[in-house]
Amino acid sequence: MNEEIRIPRERIPVLIGKNGEAKKRLEELGKSRITVNSVTGDVYIQGMEDAILTRTTFEAVKAIGRGFSFEKSLDLFTPGMQLAVISLREFAKPKSHRLHEMKARLIGKNGRTREIMEELTETHICVYGDTVSVIGDLVPIQYAIHGIEMIVNGKKHRTVYQFLEKSTREIKTKRLEQSFDGVP
Repeated sequence: MNEEIRIPRERIPVLIGKNGEAKKRLEELGKSRITVNSVTGDVYIQGMEDAILTRTTFEAVKAIGRGFSFEKSLDLFTPGMQLAVISLREFAKPKSHRLHEMKARLIGKNGRTREIMEELTETHICVYGDTVSVIGDLVPIQYAIHGIEMIVNGKKHRTVYQFLEKSTREIKTKRLEQSFDGVP
């Protein structure tokens, strides 16, 4: 299985890493070969064994292209983890300054809003370009996305935090109940 993606040229050094170490590690984990065109930003992924690993490698490259660090992109190789990319343009009128406002609200002063949302949902969140992306497990990622949508739609930060705190308690309660039932 082969995959192809274009990432911003300024993200190519993150994908390749010092002395090519990041690219080599992705190739090892994904059992694939990665070819990078540093002029266009095109990345070709040739799967050597498993279509799922090839797709996971694609998602990790996509995460790097959306602003995540190489280290955070590796979380996608953990079973159950996934990447969600949300276009902020869907929430802003064309040619409005609302896009800048939405990004500022999502990041918060000194990155605090993003950090709080990450802590509450146990996800990684990255605001890059006109997108906000999330890496996380199936249920927490859905709560993070909902929280992001609440913020870009103008809800108060306190309201969003309360929603996420309640959601997180529910997740932890379900995990605790499962562990008592003998389910890992």
